[in-house]
Parts: sequence; structure tokens; C-alpha cells
Amino acid sequence: MDQSVTETGAATGGVRLLLRLEGLTLFAGMTLLYGAWGGSWTLYLLLFLVPDLSFLAYLSDAKFGAMVYNAAHSYLAPVTLMTLGFGLASPLTLSIALIWLAHIGVDRALGYGLKYSAGFGFTHLGRIGRQDGA
Repeated sequence: MDQSVTETGAATGGVRLLLRLEGLTLFAGMTLLYGAWGGSWTLYLLLFLVPDLSFLAYLSDAKFGAMVYNAAHSYLAPVTLMTLGFGLASPLTLSIALIWLAHIGVDRALGYGLKYSAGFGFTHLGRIGRQDGA
């Protein structure tokens, strides 16, 4: 088995560090781009944590929670929005995309990866939260 992957499929070691640094780079880059093109910082602050509302899906069950969280924390939708924002010259669409990507970046930098259905603490970047015996 590859040493960079644990039994749960979580990245470890240098691969995990690289993924977290990518997240930090995404956060910094999207925030700098947002500022450079003159986006509203009030809007940035209001929307930055919106993707975390996906946590509410965990009230149903872990499998549904992981699916909704992952949909809100993958690059698919915000990159699509960013493309549309540029293509349609839509400042609001572009703002939402940049803020959303910045949010994903900071989450990844902090170790909050995409979730497995085993529970909120099981991510592609490793376990988060308090573990028994720790």
C-alpha cells in the first residue's frame, strides 16, 4: 500500500502537507484577486462562511451530510461560476465564485478536507476533531 494513503483513504505526510499548502495558496490567491478587482469586502465577509451551512445536512445522517458538505466544498461549482462570471462579465457571479474558492482554500489549509460517510471527522486530509484515546 502507498505510504501516503491510510486505510481510510486519507492523505498523510508530505502529500497531506502539499494539499494543505495548496489550500493556503488558493485562499490567498482568491482573496488577493478579489481585492485587486475591487470586490466588496462587506459581501466577502457576509458570504465567506456560507458554504459551512452544509454542516446542517449532518442532522439527517453522516452519509447525506458528507454528500452535501462535499458538494459545497469541491471546486466544481465555484470554478463553473468563476468561468461564467468572466464569460458573462457578471461581477456578482465572479464575486461569489472567488469568495467560495477562498473559503474552500482556508478550509483545506486548516485540514478540513472532503468528508467520508463514516462521519464528519473523516476527511481526505486525515482525521479532524477529538479522537478517542488522544
